[in-house]
Amino acid sequence: MGNWYTDFFTELPNAFWRAAVPPEHTTAEVDFLTRFVPAGAHVLDVPCGSGRHTLALAGRGYRVTGLDVSAEAIAHAKRQAPQLDLRVVDMAELPSDLRADAAICMGNSFGYLPHEGTERFLATLAGIAGTLVLDTGFVAESLLHNLQVEEEPMTLGGIEATSVNSYDVADSAWITEFTFRRGDEVHRGTSVQHVYTSAEIARLVRRAGYADVRMFGDVDGGPYRLGSPRLLLVARQR
Repeated sequence: MGNWYTDFFTELPNAFWRAAVPPEHTTAEVDFLTRFVPAGAHVLDVPCGSGRHTLALAGRGYRVTGLDVSAEAIAHAKRQAPQLDLRVVDMAELPSDLRADAAICMGNSFGYLPHEGTERFLATLAGIAGTLVLDTGFVAESLLHNLQVEEEPMTLGGIEATSVNSYDVADSAWITEFTFRRGDEVHRGTSVQHVYTSAEIARLVRRAGYADVRMFGDVDGGPYRLGSPRLLLVARQR
């Protein structure tokens, strides 16, 4: 399936998702992050998308580095905060010289890579940062418990998004064929989310070198349970 995301996140889908998340959601997520990352720490946000967490953390005094494969998303973030360290980088090919106190992977980005790529990604992060935070709704206990194969079209920020979903049982992958429309502009792309159980994710994180793995089901710190809409996993180095 390859790294599908390298040419998926152009301006239309990026603008759609920029309109999809209310500012108060980002505030609540950053409130959660600050419970586990000390004030003033250096945070690596990968992939950072259009920078909503990167910019919010910087606004609270954190040192931040934001990496994303989408040149459009990075350019959007740079227009808002040109002083920040924002780079066009594929999450599958992180620079070996990066160092940070904490690494965050937010907004369902965990699972973009095939299994071997996910193992390399986590191992690389373990060499970069002592604290790791993962955030994803594409966990078996979340996704399959609340499964909706058919979804109604949505319009956000003047962009209509339609989607057709399927599930690849051989690869445990949730596949969505998207069409984004704004006037005469059309962008079509297919996203692939590799689905793990929560226990599998914890094992992958531990194998990469992290320990003290904690799993939450919401930004208020409630425990992760069957049917929780998302998994927020926090781990620290041994």
